[in-house]
Amino acid sequence: MYRIGELAERYHIKTDTLRFYDKHGLLTPSLRSESGYRLYTEDDAHKLQFILRAKSIGLSLLDISELLTIEVNKSNRACADVKSVIDVKLAEVEEKIAELNAFKSSLQQLSISCCGGAVSAEGCSILDALESSDNTIKDEHHGDHAVQFSDAKNDSSKESICC
Repeated sequence: MYRIGELAERYHIKTDTLRFYDKHGLLTPSLRSESGYRLYTEDDAHKLQFILRAKSIGLSLLDISELLTIEVNKSNRACADVKSVIDVKLAEVEEKIAELNAFKSSLQQLSISCCGGAVSAEGCSILDALESSDNTIKDEHHGDHAVQFSDAKNDSSKESICC
């Protein structure tokens, strides 16, 4: 049996984390001592290890809860149930990566368009582009070139030519 502090120390987490998992129904202590201390069994420790591994790969508490439900009754569940949880998370990650790549591209193009010198920011191509309603960029030192602005939240892109 582990008291809350002992189990937390074993897995290098805070006791508040265990209380949080208890509050959200992921890991309820198997027993309580006469004085009210949470007591965890070796099975609880294995369940905690499962939760921590699932968190480390980016699964949400909802995902983990669903997987724990499957784990408890795995003889009556299919691998497809488990795989679908992972595939949904994978699709979310791929979408986020695409969004971040679009942001990165837009920022790189804005950075390239600006000389970055010590001159007044009154004619700064970055500020001009951000203020512009038509998303045009005036390239201060590279001449005319197309710059792509991505609105990843709406999944639309606008292309403009620098002046």
